[in-house]
Amino acid sequence: MIRTGLVVLGAAVVLSGCVRASYESTPVEVNTPKGKVTCQLYTPDRVQWDEAIAKPESMSQREADRICIGKGAEQLKAYRAG
Repeated sequence: MIRTGLVVLGAAVVLSGCVRASYESTPVEVNTPKGKVTCQLYTPDRVQWDEAIAKPESMSQREADRICIGKGAEQLKAYRAG
């Protein structure tokens, strides 16, 4: 029983990665005072998934992710206005 549960959980984790990849856009570079952040943005309705895939060493991952989420929100606003 436990073994079946682990197999199902493992399959769900693998499939969730595949599903997420289908929403990806081309990476976007954002210039900041600390340097360039490369963001992996997703479709406009998936802004909460936006994340930094490259950042300056002087910047924390959390700070870089916030910049990317902000960039995604900016694109969402333009998308809705458009």
